Amino acid sequence: MPGYTHLQRAQPVTAGHHLLAHAEPLLRDAQRMLHAYDAAGEMPLGSGALAATTLPLQRERVRRELGFERLTANSIDAVADRDFALDLVYACTSVSIHLSRLAEDVVIWASAEFGFIRLADEVSTGSSLMPQKKNPDIAELLRGRAGRSIGSLVSLATVLKGLPLAYDRDLQEDKPALFAAVDNALESLDAASLLVHHLEFDRETLAAAAGDPGLLATDAAEVLVKAGMPFRKAYETVGRQVLDGSLKAPWKAQVSIAKRDLPGAPHPRRVAARAAAAEREAAALRRWAKGHPPRLPS
Repeated sequence: MPGYTHLQRAQPVTAGHHLLAHAEPLLRDAQRMLHAYDAAGEMPLGSGALAATTLPLQRERVRRELGFERLTANSIDAVADRDFALDLVYACTSVSIHLSRLAEDVVIWASAEFGFIRLADEVSTGSSLMPQKKNPDIAELLRGRAGRSIGSLVSLATVLKGLPLAYDRDLQEDKPALFAAVDNALESLDAASLLVHHLEFDRETLAAAAGDPGLLATDAAEVLVKAGMPFRKAYETVGRQVLDGSLKAPWKAQVSIAKRDLPGAPHPRRVAARAAAAEREAAALRRWAKGHPPRLPS
């Protein structure tokens, strides 16, 4: 398929390589979730209103019994801190943003102008007026749902940004933002899973698009570079060929992809290896989740 920059055809890639480009940020989001989980592992009990207490509380014993990983180090900060909530809301926002970008690709690919995918009935609806229409509703809703998470992040950050230490009643506003962000992220992930499960690529349309000789302009320039020509001159030479319609692709898109055999490149062998590694990383994250209880009340 064509790869794009500025939504203009750029160079050939594979559909698998493009989809993995959506998987990578989601794996990073999982790491953000782990960080948020760790941030919630400090126990504030025993901090009092802001200055702890004169009573001989056994904070360490309570920490162990409740399953916290460590104690807060400063009683004032313990009362005022909502960074753990901010970390989680940010992680949820990042998830929503990345799912929105995936959804945008699906919306574009499903359009008649691209025709790269066929929309399954499970992830689309018809038009209330135009009987020929098949609309990518789940993808559009995913794209729109990102606004909820961004709103939660802005809401919580705005509450926190000007508060004096230690406790202020404003802090009770952390809960609506936090719970809304978490619920939205979970629902969006469910919807995205359904969307990806039903993706069906139109191989003929993809192959025709990938046959655009303009996709191999950079390859043609690199051939000249390998022959000893400075890249700036090679770029100008190929650019003139493109302008006057005389560009001759040095090979087909499949050959171009096969020559891109570097770590992180779209060579099928590299894509398959990275896909397998991503599956292992996801499996490890699922195992981690099973062994760690939620820190939020159900």
